[in-house]
Amino acid sequence: MIDGTFNLDTKDDPQLDIRDGLSTGHFRQLAEMIEDYAGIRMPAAKKVMVEGRLRRRMKHLGFANLGAYCEHVLGDGQDREFVHLIDAVTTNKTEFFREPRHFEFLARQGLAALQADTGAGADRPLAAWSAACSTGAEPYTLAIVMKEFARSHPGFTARVLGTDISFDVLAQAHLGIFPEEQIALVSKELRRRYFLRAREPSRHEVRVIPELRRDVAFGRLNLMDQAYRLPHDMDIILCRNILIYFDKPTQARVLAHLSEHLTPEGFLIIGHSEATAGFALPLRQVAPTIFRKL
Repeated sequence: MIDGTFNLDTKDDPQLDIRDGLSTGHFRQLAEMIEDYAGIRMPAAKKVMVEGRLRRRMKHLGFANLGAYCEHVLGDGQDREFVHLIDAVTTNKTEFFREPRHFEFLARQGLAALQADTGAGADRPLAAWSAACSTGAEPYTLAIVMKEFARSHPGFTARVLGTDISFDVLAQAHLGIFPEEQIALVSKELRRRYFLRAREPSRHEVRVIPELRRDVAFGRLNLMDQAYRLPHDMDIILCRNILIYFDKPTQARVLAHLSEHLTPEGFLIIGHSEATAGFALPLRQVAPTIFRKL
């Protein structure tokens, strides 16, 4: 956030008429649709921010005002446009090695424990999943951690999956191109090993090396789905900084689904501002916001 968190961009396009706003009725209808589909709550305090995002989409489609755009989304154009609306209102904050203690845990003890207890990485490839992966910094970070572990553990293999609800961010993730500031937490050694700088320094961009990009697969998945279609069960699942946008029943349902897709002794990692207290899950806590399946 999926890493995947969802924040709404408040910057309006200066070429658009900011006097045109969403009516209370239209906002309420859109908010209900977004929550039903994606689980993301849109309280009234988010109305101005949602307007800023939808004006861009409105201009792209050639509508005269937000009212006309909303009538299109809520009417005949719903089937075609709704997924674009979701992309428009869910932007994703991410960076490499965000909340670094999670990756330190995996590097120092988590991967070794999985290999020793389950054979993951040795008898079979270790499978890791970044849910709500946004533009891909989190799954690529996982892949870096796996590569570094393999350097001192010959024969270790792993595969990483990143999923998100947004087609737009998944397209960016496939490219593996990031603003330079997103690797601020990456050591100089790892930067040299896993990133390429843009030929034009003025672009201030880096790209993940091809070898690392090949280790990560991406696909679209909505955490609100009744069932998650995954290629296999996972040894590690990261679902960080997205649960806070769900209500308690939705959190419980998502966490139950995630737990179902963990292998025995697999790790579930959530964001530092999130918790599993009050939910009946087959997990035991082994570190702050890190859980292992019973």
